[in-house]
Amino acid sequence: MSAQRRATVVSTSAAALLTFVKLFVGLMSGSVAVLASAIDSILDMAVSIFNFFAIKKAEEHPNEMFPYGKGKVQAIAGVIEGTIITLSGLFIIYEAISKIMHRQGTEYLEASLGIMLFSILVTWLLVRYLLRIAKATDNIVIKADALHYQTDLLSNSAVVAALLVVWLTGWDWVDALFGLGIGLYIIYSAYEIIEEGIMILLDRSLPSEIVAKIGEIIGNHPKVNGYHWLKTRTDGTHNFVEFHLVLTPEMTLEEAHKIAEDLECKIASLEPNKGWVITPHFDPYDDEHLNEIYYEGKIRYACPEERGGAEH
Repeated sequence: MSAQRRATVVSTSAAALLTFVKLFVGLMSGSVAVLASAIDSILDMAVSIFNFFAIKKAEEHPNEMFPYGKGKVQAIAGVIEGTIITLSGLFIIYEAISKIMHRQGTEYLEASLGIMLFSILVTWLLVRYLLRIAKATDNIVIKADALHYQTDLLSNSAVVAALLVVWLTGWDWVDALFGLGIGLYIIYSAYEIIEEGIMILLDRSLPSEIVAKIGEIIGNHPKVNGYHWLKTRTDGTHNFVEFHLVLTPEMTLEEAHKIAEDLECKIASLEPNKGWVITPHFDPYDDEHLNEIYYEGKIRYACPEERGGAEH
């Protein structure tokens, strides 16, 4: 089992444990903040299970139907996870407003505080573990999971603060107010997860600093006369790079191949934890301006005869 899938099993187990204890105490005490945290843990568990299968599917090897693999399943999982987090935030807001309107009280404060402190400890340990796996694998699903549980850590701390205030003052509305704030914060935190997944699905380029380094690697090679049409994207697990190399017309295919291999090795070393699919195209002269004239932003191939023949 890969480190990514093992991480989802650990997070699922932790979420299941927290769901049971928080749901029991939340229903017994009537605390909106605790109940909101329990609902969030239920969703955590469901999302972690979904993430396990998403990563399993993404790790499948390319085939005839999916020659580029299924890495984007992880981006889809990220969008779904962010959407679920948003819906949980809306539910929490609804429960908080309902408690304020109906002036519901809060009971079993000591038990609620004990459970939430236990939840903070478990969540903190889980976040440390997920961040370590996310750093080692640079996996979008694990990063989303780590961000989600970091949000839980903050929301659990807010719940403890709310329960302490209610315990000391008897102001039950504070519990609902904190629940409302937690709901809003959860929705806010989901935006980043959804945005990252959508950007991957839309084939956003790699970070500008990585693209700049790729350009430097290609441009600094002593046998490369120039390059153009550098395009990059990622599916979360693999980085895809395409570019046109301008080489000496008399160069043999074997020499060009060796240059491409050298460039591919250096480019892949920029992010050794990622898989790389690098596709160079060899040009005997710089035809970038001709291609731009005929493409004009359209996804269309301009044949040599359309460009006036092979101009040198």
